[in-house]
Amino acid sequence: MSPFSTLIVILLSAIMIHHLPLASATQWCVASPTSKDRQLEDNLGFACANGVDCRPILEGGACYNPNTPLSHASYVMNAYYATHERTDYACKFFFPNSAMLTTTNPSYGSCVYA
Repeated sequence: MSPFSTLIVILLSAIMIHHLPLASATQWCVASPTSKDRQLEDNLGFACANGVDCRPILEGGACYNPNTPLSHASYVMNAYYATHERTDYACKFFFPNSAMLTTTNPSYGSCVYA
């Protein structure tokens, strides 16, 4: 291959690689919208009793509003998941039939999900 052809191949490769979509490796564990409130309350109790800082979901906290079991459970479930190496197991095993993984960052306003 001539030096010119080699240069063209390198340039085209660089352009193509630059335009490839990148897969997001970050996932968040949140409550499934079909979860029952009782299950979400159990999830809240479990996470808060097992090392999760639940202060952000208390009144006046950054994640208090919306004040719903779904929103509060999503925050603490993800906090538990994030402190347990973000494994599927840490999400779906400890929060059965009420958790789902998402690649969409659920953070809003000053409520930041880890």
